[in-house]
Amino acid sequence: MSNSMGILSFDYVEFYVGCAKTSAYWYQKALGMEIRAFRGMETGDRSRCSYYLEKNDVKIVITSAISPAEYDIHSFVQKHGNGVKKIAYQVSDVEKTYQKAMERGAISVYAPTRLQDEHGVVIEAAIRIYDDTDLVFVSSKEYQADFKPGYKVYQGPRQQAQDTGLKSIDHVVGNVRINEMNRWASYFEQVMDFETFVDFGPGDISTQYSALLSKVVRSKDGVIKHPINEPYPAARKSQIQEYVEEYHGSGVQHVAIETSDILSSIRALRANGVEFLQVPSTYYQLMRESGKAPEEGIDAIEELGILCDFEDVTGGQGYLLQLFTKPIGDRPSFFFEIIQRKNGSQGFGQGNFQALFESIELDQKNRGNL
Repeated sequence: MSNSMGILSFDYVEFYVGCAKTSAYWYQKALGMEIRAFRGMETGDRSRCSYYLEKNDVKIVITSAISPAEYDIHSFVQKHGNGVKKIAYQVSDVEKTYQKAMERGAISVYAPTRLQDEHGVVIEAAIRIYDDTDLVFVSSKEYQADFKPGYKVYQGPRQQAQDTGLKSIDHVVGNVRINEMNRWASYFEQVMDFETFVDFGPGDISTQYSALLSKVVRSKDGVIKHPINEPYPAARKSQIQEYVEEYHGSGVQHVAIETSDILSSIRALRANGVEFLQVPSTYYQLMRESGKAPEEGIDAIEELGILCDFEDVTGGQGYLLQLFTKPIGDRPSFFFEIIQRKNGSQGFGQGNFQALFESIELDQKNRGNL
């Protein structure tokens, strides 16, 4: 099924950070990404610095302020710490997508803008989601260089890392305040013509101590997926409430990156120094007792701490392999998820929620936030 908004795929995710150079170094060394383009003083921009990195179809932009006058970057980082400022979709026609979104009630950030240099044209527009997060519409089909005008080919040193095999962005997750989930789900449905794919109500996602509510909205062709979480009252503070308090608002909690060989990817990421949540040992014992096992084998995923969730799909049984990094910054806010979908899996690891949240709660306890 096609989508009415002309959305083709996720394009890039842009982070606002305190120091782009050191963050870009981490993305090279830890995630195995490559810096392809750069913008800063050396390219004539004396106000901000940005690095554009790629790993197959995973595209990340890291931006920090140079000039004190760059208030939007300074204020974002001061309030949130390092975090996602922009989520970009590649679209077939920016003007049409933006116009439709505005007619449907979108909150505009900026109207369609042409960026042009000797390599061609990139068109962008943006609307607002989650407090001060931007949803950007991009068309770069007429541009023949890396990323967009204003950037130059990166000529600096390149860091060596093990090949992580990361392929593409699968979904981007938002955490919002209490009573905001339905509002933002409705916003995506109305403005972007998305649909609610999964709806987790009270009691569906909970542990002994904490709970949350969640909806997954997606484009009707399934290309774009956005789970949206909000806290739910429980005995103690949930991971979502911790995020909202430490991030100081609603925003992007994590980006899920797909791989075609999660065993090799996790081995490489661990070797590169990436830290992951620790899965309770009882998780794998319960899996053995269930009689279900992934093709990779329970021993193999247990060795690497990978979670596995089975689901019924057309013609058989699919499953999702997943693992979550620890927060990558100083605040317990943003992290990455590494996933592999097998045999037509479309889920989000519902069967792993108990083990996952127990792991997160252990980290919360260590931070004094549970």
